[in-house]
Amino acid sequence: MDTSPEMLSLIPIGFLAGVGMLWVFRRISNQEAIRKTKSRLWACLFELRLFTDEPALVWRAQRDLLVTNARYMGLMLLPALVLTLPMILLCGQLECFYGLAPLALGERSIVTVQMKQPFDLQTPPPSLQAPDGIVVETPAVRVVSERQVSWRIRALRGTSGSLRVVLPEGTVEKKIETGPGIRYLSDRRVSSITDLLWHPAERRLPTGPVEWIEVRYPSKTMHWLGLDLHWLVWLLLISMASALVLKRRFRVSF
Repeated sequence: MDTSPEMLSLIPIGFLAGVGMLWVFRRISNQEAIRKTKSRLWACLFELRLFTDEPALVWRAQRDLLVTNARYMGLMLLPALVLTLPMILLCGQLECFYGLAPLALGERSIVTVQMKQPFDLQTPPPSLQAPDGIVVETPAVRVVSERQVSWRIRALRGTSGSLRVVLPEGTVEKKIETGPGIRYLSDRRVSSITDLLWHPAERRLPTGPVEWIEVRYPSKTMHWLGLDLHWLVWLLLISMASALVLKRRFRVSF
């Protein structure tokens, strides 16, 4: 079976995510209420099927189905909220490892800097300095309405280094990776704490005029079972399959 190397490490992560989901549902959710509500949902569906020639009963069954479904969603809400934060933290880290590919040799990309304040058009634009193995092919292009400045770069050979953006207020850096291999990549270095949840691979930018710096890396898929899918799709499929297989062992209903 042809399986990408990254997939071999994602499978146990997906399995553990499914086990973690079951553990949270068992500890947090009201399992007895969930089972009763699911039984009531089935009863409403059977009423719709059995009493098709009784409009009053059909109307009551439809009403009860909506009310019971709302109650079921409410019972799912608390464990879903408890799972949200660790999933955000997990997905941010996994995206850095599984979601991005380093620039291939000869491949071009765009480097963009987002400024916090509008440009002063009386001053020169920022400049970009690249490490050995990367060439900056264009001068700075400012998009005044968006407060952005961009450059086009090209990878000449395998490199692991830092881009340097030179501003009147000082210099800020952004890591860049090129060449073959599996890397832990950061497409964007940010200044906001909330943005750091989704872009955790580099420390926050220092206080200054820059909101974020981005290198547009190519996205990648993962191959398994003859399919090429995004890592998040595989993670959801593996974790849900694990949860469904093990839910009786954990005595969990959802």
